[in-house]
Amino acid sequence: MPASRLSDVLVPWYRAVARDLPWRREGFGAWGTLVSEFMLQQTPVARVIPLLEAWLERWPTPTDLANAAPGEAVTAWANLGYPRRALWLHRAAVEIRDRHDGIVPRDVDQLLALTGIGDYTARAVAVFAYGDHHPVVDTNTRRVMARALSGRAHPDAAHKRDLDQMAALLPDDRADSAIMNAAVMELGQVICTARNPLCDECPIRHACAWVAAGSPATEDTRRKQAKYEGSDRQARGAVMKALRAASPNPLPRAAILVDWHDQDQRERALVSLEADGLIEPDGELVGLPTR
Repeated sequence: MPASRLSDVLVPWYRAVARDLPWRREGFGAWGTLVSEFMLQQTPVARVIPLLEAWLERWPTPTDLANAAPGEAVTAWANLGYPRRALWLHRAAVEIRDRHDGIVPRDVDQLLALTGIGDYTARAVAVFAYGDHHPVVDTNTRRVMARALSGRAHPDAAHKRDLDQMAALLPDDRADSAIMNAAVMELGQVICTARNPLCDECPIRHACAWVAAGSPATEDTRRKQAKYEGSDRQARGAVMKALRAASPNPLPRAAILVDWHDQDQRERALVSLEADGLIEPDGELVGLPTR
């Protein structure tokens, strides 16, 4: 089957088996889509759903979030990890309020101009919230394309050409195009997984170059993330957890992680969090950002 006709299989497959997720429901809206995409970056769906629902109940519009202190957003981010995303989302909300009258823009270039939004998120909002015709590419999409089209077990690092490759798979119909984008992601999330893919259940098995080649274990050349345990990221997370627990009250700097096993690492965590704008010093006190 030509690659351009994979949508003939995947669009009806998705309509039949897609998981019922909040951001896929009718009327979810562009703001909810934007928040969900921020939260879903490197975070499991099951952890996102309850926090997403709580977030949108508290801040149902970008202006509601923009009018809150950024520290409130960081606190509400809870255990989602990478708290800079909360700060970026708050800044994006301020920009939406001030530049776009509180309405999440539809145009990809305008979306890309917002804080914390890259190629994937901008196109995801334009496609899934507004129904526009663009390729949307995430890690799962790249894996499916690497296997089905190129016969490789792992994708390369993200590249602009991924958008062109995905664009070639999209049907002309806008509604079907949006579904095709979601279908390839869904396939990568539940069937064509990084480990132990369920090839026998795959709807495009018969057209997959990797399966046809015998599913070779080709090299994964992507850079691996450093181990979390014992890392500076773990120390940063511990600092943020302590400050969220104390919020809105600041803590004495000397009292934060006083028993941490590596005091140099503790200090690096504090310095880097301040540089990222995630904490604010006030004399000997440290708190979450207030402005």
